[in-house]
Amino acid sequence: MKNTRYDNIVEFQVTGDYALFSDPILRVGGEKCSYQVPTYEALKGILQSVYWKPTIIWVIDAVRVMHPIQMETKGIRPIKYSGGNDLSYYTYLKDCCYQVRAHFEWNENRPELAADRNENKHHEIAKKMIRKGGRRDIFLGTRECQGYVEPCVFGEGTGAYDETPELAFGLMYHGITYADEAYSEETSGKMTVRFWNPVMKRGVITFLPPEQCPQYKTIGPMNIKPFGEKLNNFSGLQEFEEGT
Repeated sequence: MKNTRYDNIVEFQVTGDYALFSDPILRVGGEKCSYQVPTYEALKGILQSVYWKPTIIWVIDAVRVMHPIQMETKGIRPIKYSGGNDLSYYTYLKDCCYQVRAHFEWNENRPELAADRNENKHHEIAKKMIRKGGRRDIFLGTRECQGYVEPCVFGEGTGAYDETPELAFGLMYHGITYADEAYSEETSGKMTVRFWNPVMKRGVITFLPPEQCPQYKTIGPMNIKPFGEKLNNFSGLQEFEEGT
């Protein structure tokens, strides 16, 4: 159940020449291959680059695939952990365009920030940051894949899969639940990875919220980083008062 008063929905379009959406296991090294569609965690990361505060948790509701799914393999020379360079082949998505709908909820794991729960403030700043293209650089899954954000009306325009009744993608990485976003006793004080089985219907994938993902695995214990005025690491109202 949502713990905010209003819908506080944001809608935006993100585009990029290339994208690489994969799970953390495939990010360690070697050959990398993108999923066919964005993951929940990747879209959440894009929105956090647009606007983030520890007071809120972004929830991705749906993504609409606008361009045909195309892949391209490139020869890459990544830096090796031991030094020097390696030779790998990365398979990217190309000519990417997605419409995204999301909303935010209060992070109840941070009662020390309850005074910052001004829904209108966060909603208006988020919409303004979407109009400005985000506060930080936008990446489509990985740093070498630059992305661009702009406002849109979710569902407007013609998508490549509007006439495709249904397309399933099998078991897929959904995202990571960090300790400060825990939603149950099983996820409290831990880092947990989630999995699900997405299905695209007429170009739209409707995401399950994290707490409804059918499969998850605990990675290990994790502590919550504290925020607050007394710690001098969070002001709460400063950005709004400055009009940024």
